[in-house]
Amino acid sequence: MASTYFSRYASYIFVVVIGFSYSVCSFAETDNRTLNTRTLNNGNLVLEDIPDIPASIVDDLNRFQNVRSAPVQSWTLDGSSLYVSTRFGDVAQLHRVDKPGGARAQLTFFKEPLGAISRQPKGDLLSYTMDAGGSENAQVFVFDPANGESTMLSDGESRNGQVSWRRDGKAVAYQSTRRNGRSNDIWLTDIENPADSKLIMESPDGNWWSPGDWSSDSSKLLVQQYVSITNSSIFLLDIETGTLERLRGSETSPTVNYIVAFDKDNEGFFFLTDEGDQFAKLAYQQFGKPDFKVISSEIPWGVEQASLNEDRTQMAFSVNAGGLSQLYLMDIRSGKYRMVEGLPVGLIGGVDFSSDGKQLALTLNTAKTPSDSFVLDLASNKLKHGKLTRWTYSEVGGLDTDQFVEPELISYPTFDKDGDDARAIPAFVYKPKNLEKPAPVIISIHGGPESQYRPSFNSSVQLWINKLGAVVIAPNVRGSSGYGKEYVALDNGFKREDSVKDIGALLDWVATQPDMDKDRVIVIGGSYGGYMVLASAVHYSDRLVGAVDIVGISNFVTFLKNTKDYRRDLRRVEYGDERNPEMLAHLEAISPNNHVGKMKVPLFVVQGENDPRVPVSEAVQIVKALRDAGNNVWYMNALNEGHGYRKKENRDVYQQATIMFMKKHLGIE
Repeated sequence: MASTYFSRYASYIFVVVIGFSYSVCSFAETDNRTLNTRTLNNGNLVLEDIPDIPASIVDDLNRFQNVRSAPVQSWTLDGSSLYVSTRFGDVAQLHRVDKPGGARAQLTFFKEPLGAISRQPKGDLLSYTMDAGGSENAQVFVFDPANGESTMLSDGESRNGQVSWRRDGKAVAYQSTRRNGRSNDIWLTDIENPADSKLIMESPDGNWWSPGDWSSDSSKLLVQQYVSITNSSIFLLDIETGTLERLRGSETSPTVNYIVAFDKDNEGFFFLTDEGDQFAKLAYQQFGKPDFKVISSEIPWGVEQASLNEDRTQMAFSVNAGGLSQLYLMDIRSGKYRMVEGLPVGLIGGVDFSSDGKQLALTLNTAKTPSDSFVLDLASNKLKHGKLTRWTYSEVGGLDTDQFVEPELISYPTFDKDGDDARAIPAFVYKPKNLEKPAPVIISIHGGPESQYRPSFNSSVQLWINKLGAVVIAPNVRGSSGYGKEYVALDNGFKREDSVKDIGALLDWVATQPDMDKDRVIVIGGSYGGYMVLASAVHYSDRLVGAVDIVGISNFVTFLKNTKDYRRDLRRVEYGDERNPEMLAHLEAISPNNHVGKMKVPLFVVQGENDPRVPVSEAVQIVKALRDAGNNVWYMNALNEGHGYRKKENRDVYQQATIMFMKKHLGIE
């Protein structure tokens, strides 16, 4: 139902068989030093200057690396079974569960993980997206659960996604770069005749355009324009004439506006907006009228997702309340809503009504349980509900998750002020139980940058606590989402390094904590968090003992030059436009690879060869610059991965190497 929520290896090669994969080792000279290179996982994982991983570490981490999840994807048409995604092999695939606690019957058997999945309106077919090797050139497919056959709807070459089923179930609209490889246009494909694909909206600029919800007669389509996290608009597309009418958003006064759905009678639409507020609120507007009504005005937090039932008389929406989720049910006819009480404290993933509207499937994740599928029985009174039933029980490797540490939400003062007081930076702190002496500290920095660390089930964090005895701190530095639109914009453009100063302030705070060892601190982060790790190594090497950069930006100018064309303008809005001479100079000045002489801390750099977001060249250049400067760098590159590791065999080695790196530099035997 309608809803809302993104070769360099050479010389003297020999092969050694290790289990069922091969290790290829080579030795090359780099500035009079011997570079030790080997490969694992059938040659797909390249390791440079990373020592052999002891069998004791492999065995020790085994249980932590065998955790699964089973998030909801959709109901079957008759509402008797759930489709979930889960991993029993190396990557997540589609499964069907027929009853609470029932077996997960695997339906797809691909070598690559599935992306977004949605069921055909009034039918049993499923659409899904899938790329190859993490390239993110995803294709759109239709899958028939009855016979297990898939049909490709897209062209097989371009990048495609954001699939929206037409409400008659006969066609899908989706975002695609097939016209020129750069523009995010909207295409329409008849599922019975995939060759009959039509370009229905040509992107007029470099922004992201994607389809939203269809009108019941298939004549109109709500269209989303995304410029940045603080600037998005909603349009109405007339399919026959191609006319595009702006409904919400402005070119001169940017606001956030996200599509939810048409109402029951196509007289108006539901959406999320932060117009007039710090947070995105649920709202409704009639067509032809300029004003809108804010529905969730009494809730002091932002609405993060919303979904309607099939007859569009009921809505479920969730709120991000300081990092935790709250679920609400709304009777659309009366306009009344009510929070669902008694849910586990944690995060709520996708929600989906059964076709008859009597059940609501949702994904729940807590600090002690991975993402699993639950079903909430709905009473005839739309604001009341019955029993919550757990449908899947994901494996946790035999771990006693009751012993997992739950985080404490704290805030620490940073360098500038918010009004008359020091600005407070929120952070989640995980502490080992029964600390007897100051513990080493691992600071985990999220990516985005407009993301937010939220206290989900995280076996890696628990592994660090359990095996290293470390305190883990996950800050939401300025620029993070979830705290209002002013906070998310505090690091934009020329203010980029202000977020790095927030890490410096966190190091100051750590030094005041009697149960934390300020002399044993490691930073780790991915994507933009990887940039933050590298920048922290530039500015705070004297206060760190190690740094782990995962698919991180090392130079903003080369990043903007080499990131995929369809992303470039989107990233310029956040980081700055390098075509402006003043901004170009600023971006070069703050780029870590221009300051390797200041980076005196051991680094571990992790990359995916096929990464379209932060290209492998970002890792290659920082590794080379650091080695040229005489710094010790471990480098891992997965040749069959993109922006992060999705394949279990690669993730396992990465986690093992990370623990080995942390043990070495935290001084843990």
